[in-house]
Amino acid sequence: MSDLLSKKCMPCEGGVIPFDISEIHKYQKKVDGWDIVKGKEEIYFLSKKFKFENFLKSQDFVNEVGKISEEEGHHPDIFYGWGYAEIKVTTHAIKGLSENDFILAAKIDKISNV
Repeated sequence: MSDLLSKKCMPCEGGVIPFDISEIHKYQKKVDGWDIVKGKEEIYFLSKKFKFENFLKSQDFVNEVGKISEEEGHHPDIFYGWGYAEIKVTTHAIKGLSENDFILAAKIDKISNV
C-alpha cells in the first residue's frame, strides 16, 4: 500500500483502457478490505464499508474523504448515515478501474485508521 500512498491521481478524461480483471486483482492485494464489484454496464468499481460509533464520526470521516478527493482530483460515490459510511470508487471517464482508484482507496484507508 505504501507505494500507492506516495502517488498522486493523474487526471483522466478517457482514452485510457481500464484494468482487466487480472490487473484489478493484482492491485486489490495492495488495498485491504476493498471489494471488487461489477455494476451496471459491466463496469467494475471498488467498494468498502466503514463502521463508526455514531453519526458525527461517520460525517467527520466523509468530510476527510472529501478533502482527499479534492486534493487528488478523483471523486468517489459516498453513502453514509448513523455509524457507517460506504465508499465506491471507479474511473467514470473510462468506465472501469485504473490505478487512480487504488491510490484513492489507499489514502482513504490511511485516514480510516487514524
